[in-house]
Amino acid sequence: MKKVILTSFLLLGLAMTTQAQDISKNALGLRLGDNDGFGGEISYQRGLSDNNRLEFDLGWRNSNDVDAFKLAGLYQWVWNIDGGFNWYAGVGGGVGSWSYDKNGFSDSGTILFAAGDLGIEYNFDVPIQLSLDFRPELYFNSDDFREDSFGPDIALGIRYRF
Repeated sequence: MKKVILTSFLLLGLAMTTQAQDISKNALGLRLGDNDGFGGEISYQRGLSDNNRLEFDLGWRNSNDVDAFKLAGLYQWVWNIDGGFNWYAGVGGGVGSWSYDKNGFSDSGTILFAAGDLGIEYNFDVPIQLSLDFRPELYFNSDDFREDSFGPDIALGIRYRF
C-alpha cells in the first residue's frame, strides 16, 4: 500500500512539473510600487527556458531634493497555475545610489542588497502581462540607508511580451 501511495505522489508531482509554461522570450514594461522610495521601475524579463527567466528592474527618483537610482536583477522560477495564470519565485540582488539635499542638510550613499521575489501573473491572449509581487530586500551598507536594513516592496507590473 505504501508503494502505491508513494507512486501516486511521484506521478502527481511529475504531472505538475511538466505542464507547459507561457513564458515569453522577452517582456518589457513598468513595475509600479513603493520601490523603497526610488519610484517606479522599468522592468525587463528574459526567458531562459520553459520555466526559468531573468528579470532586471531599474528604479529612479529625480526631484528637487532627491536624486536616486536602484538596479535589481533576479533569477525566477515560474509555475503554471491554470491557463495564463502563473506564480513565480526568485532570488537576486542589486545596487543603488542616492543623494539628498534640502534646507542645508545633505546626505548621499550607495547600497548593495539581496532580494527575494514571490508573485503571481496573468498572460492575456494579447501580448500583455499583469503581475503582482512581493520583493523583500536586505541591505548591506554602512551609510544608514535604512535603520533596520530591510525593505519590503509590493508592486504591480504591466509588461508587453514579445
